[in-house]
Amino acid sequence: MSLGPGAAEYLAPKAREALEAAQVVVGYQTYIDLIAPLLTHQEVVATGMRAEVQRCQSAIDRARSGQRVALVSSGDSGIYGMAGLVLELCAAQGLRLGQAKTDRDADLSLEVIPGIPALAAGAALLGAPLMHDFAVISLSDLLTPWEVIQRRVEAAAQGDFVIVLYNPKSQKRDWQLPRVVELLLRHKEPHTPVGLVRRASRAGETIVVTTLENILEQPVDMQAIIMVGNSQSFRYGPYLVTPRGYLGKYQVPEKE
Repeated sequence: MSLGPGAAEYLAPKAREALEAAQVVVGYQTYIDLIAPLLTHQEVVATGMRAEVQRCQSAIDRARSGQRVALVSSGDSGIYGMAGLVLELCAAQGLRLGQAKTDRDADLSLEVIPGIPALAAGAALLGAPLMHDFAVISLSDLLTPWEVIQRRVEAAAQGDFVIVLYNPKSQKRDWQLPRVVELLLRHKEPHTPVGLVRRASRAGETIVVTTLENILEQPVDMQAIIMVGNSQSFRYGPYLVTPRGYLGKYQVPEKE
């Protein structure tokens, strides 16, 4: 299930219901901490970084034993979350999945509950940067080779997409973002507007609108997402706007 960007008011009612009904809540410790006030009777199984397989397998095993399990992800569980890994593990183990508790032939029932992903929360804070086609790319090369990431960045830049960058920088990965900016500057103007949102809807939230040539001057870490505009994107006060094309097609109402 999905927790949204972090603030309680952005937790979907369906997700809140699932938490309340769960006997066991499984998740990354940081995300468990976000929902601590909502956990009263549930058993909690929390793991640290790079324990994703262990976490998902634990949730599967508990569910197969008959317990009601909520496996939590931040944002949307189907976007860089745990939904895919759970399905991969079930497929690898040949498990039969059901979508309702009445499916008696299934080894376990599974429901993926959507949430607000970081890109949607960040876009709302920036105004309207994703009004037209966009590409989302994670700069973490832990699971994806850097050569593949680099090709995707170049392809998105050549296609004039708005580009959303997840996992832009960490303490050990500090060279990828400068390399990506270098690649983007081959296809985008230096003054291309760029939005940076850190800890969207959480304590310490920061929002910055700058340019592609100046983005490296901003503090960036794993809790930040970066949105690089396309050739039509523009800054309007504190906002970043990517036009959809309405004003070029339809008559603009005259000001009264």
